Amino acid sequence: MKTLGIGGAFIRVKDLEKMQAWYHEVLKIEFQDWHGAVFLGTPKSCTIFSFFSETNDYFPKEQQVMLNFQIENMEEFLKHLETLKIEPVKETENGDFGKLFG
Repeated sequence: MKTLGIGGAFIRVKDLEKMQAWYHEVLKIEFQDWHGAVFLGTPKSCTIFSFFSETNDYFPKEQQVMLNFQIENMEEFLKHLETLKIEPVKETENGDFGKLFG
């Protein structure tokens, strides 16, 4: 089992447009209309950087930041977590970017 990289960094903010404008001006990040940007890595991977409003429920509202990691073998990784007695917060699901769990 191996962690390959970061799949996404998601940040909850009060003012989406203001934060997006600052990152665009300072770091020249080109944001999509969904308030995020995609950084292309290898042909099989990319990293998403995105802002979410404080009221969005994509991840728990009491959580300010969510990081997604790219894992080489999800089944092996879940078994590893089980041996450590770490239970996922939600069920594994198939998404647009592969298998997801929380």
